[in-house]
Amino acid sequence: MRLRALLETDALGLRLLGGEDELDRTVRGVMTTDLKDPSRYLSGGELVLTGLAWFREPEDAEPFVRILAAAGVAGLAVGEAELGDIPDDLVQACLRHRLPLFAVNESVAFATITEHVVRQVSGERAGDLAAVVDRHRRLMTSGPAGGGPEAVLDLLGSDLDLRAWVLSPTGRRIAGAGESLDAARAAGLAGEHLAATRTGRRGPHRVSVGGSTYSLFPIRNTGRTAAPASRDVRESVLSDWLLAVEADAGDWPAARLDLLQGVTQLIAVERDRRDAARTVRRRLAQEVLELVQTGAAPAEIAARLRVAAPVLLPGLGTAPHWQVVVARVEWDQDGGTGPAVEAGPVAQALLEEILVDPGTAGADSADRIAVAHTGEEAIALVPLPAAPLPDSEDESAPEVGLHADALLTAVREPLSAGLADDGRLTLGVSAAVHSAEGLRGALEEARHARRVAAARPGRVCAAGHHELASHVLLLPFVPDDVRRAFTARLLDPLRDYDRRHRAELIPTLEAFLDCDGSWTRCATRLHLHVNTLRYRVGRIEQLTGRDLSRLEDKLDFFLALRMS
Repeated sequence: MRLRALLETDALGLRLLGGEDELDRTVRGVMTTDLKDPSRYLSGGELVLTGLAWFREPEDAEPFVRILAAAGVAGLAVGEAELGDIPDDLVQACLRHRLPLFAVNESVAFATITEHVVRQVSGERAGDLAAVVDRHRRLMTSGPAGGGPEAVLDLLGSDLDLRAWVLSPTGRRIAGAGESLDAARAAGLAGEHLAATRTGRRGPHRVSVGGSTYSLFPIRNTGRTAAPASRDVRESVLSDWLLAVEADAGDWPAARLDLLQGVTQLIAVERDRRDAARTVRRRLAQEVLELVQTGAAPAEIAARLRVAAPVLLPGLGTAPHWQVVVARVEWDQDGGTGPAVEAGPVAQALLEEILVDPGTAGADSADRIAVAHTGEEAIALVPLPAAPLPDSEDESAPEVGLHADALLTAVREPLSAGLADDGRLTLGVSAAVHSAEGLRGALEEARHARRVAAARPGRVCAAGHHELASHVLLLPFVPDDVRRAFTARLLDPLRDYDRRHRAELIPTLEAFLDCDGSWTRCATRLHLHVNTLRYRVGRIEQLTGRDLSRLEDKLDFFLALRMS
């Protein structure tokens, strides 16, 4: 709005004292102050209201007006209740700095002017932004010329002073304007959104995270890959994006809520475009998977891989290594009476998200991931830039490729909220292979690792190829009652003793076995004298009736610790 409009509103009781040529200035807000130096609270475009409590002598006027002019305020309105007539020194200072000056009748409260300005500015901004969003929607519907979600969020920030971010269901930042969210807060917001969605509550969802209030708007997938509205919410909850706005939408008028709903629809167009772009990669993965599962010749599989490599790793120049990741999402079916949830596509979309580097932002950051689904499981073909495989003799050589636990570190919290009490995600990761001949074995390895993960407790579990050694492979399939009895008989005496005496016998036992029974290495690791270590091991043997110099007893302790 313009300063001129304020002067023409009789109810505000404003009288112009100077600056008639500047009345077309735009007012973007209002601030009341009685500070001598309010500069740190000014951002430009404000109508400043003051009762002149800061004015003590004529020399005070010049520095005060100079500060306002430097900050780019729209105008100054001075109340007459404190001093009556406005000091001439203030009038002259405003004239020198070309700052419009108004006198406010003592019968008019500053709150009345503030309420009027805020209402007018908010209404005009919403109207202007709605028009821009409508234009942006038409641009994005016909192509990427609109600038994508970032441009829309920039408008929310500049026109409505709303900080907003588009987040994936795992809390990964897809788009945002201005200051970024830290990873922990983003994951917390995603978890709150998924939990609220699972309860059936309609958005926006109001939550408090890290001392700030946010309103979470679901971004429904409305494209070709969207689940029908009548289907179970579990078929979409783990794949839908969300719009997180740092504000409390509970106090918003209907017009602003409608505007934000329009923004989510606009971003959904970008989501549909992103999913369409994944079609080629999904088809490549499906073709390779079918060849591997039907026992095709390695030469035929290798030919398909050569086609896939330039698409997934453009400009690589050489055939990469490959890794296989298998994921499965399982839901309880209401005692067997509820409708079946189609789990394959859910696992596919979720695995595509999990395999994106959590530090990578943007809607197109998953363009090197090919995921197919068959039945209830999703299978990812992950290319790794060709590099020498680690030398088995070099213990310091880094492990090639993805690590199962690392994949879930950043996403476990929000996904657990989305899975609630009736869902599970299990994931298995193969070792890296560098030829078509190894791909079938990698697939079986990943599937078996996933079954090992499925035998563990928890809503979100993963296992990798390094956990498929023979003794570890057997443990998940030991019946629960046998596990409990075995570990309780062997370890409970040590746990009870630790609880009473803080003796750390369990950590000592773990370190002793990990050091292959070496007294010197174990004492060094635990920062103990060897005699202290010998005392602890003797106490372990006394409490359990076992002898840690015997291989059989060492093995029993090892298995009990792994199963506990």
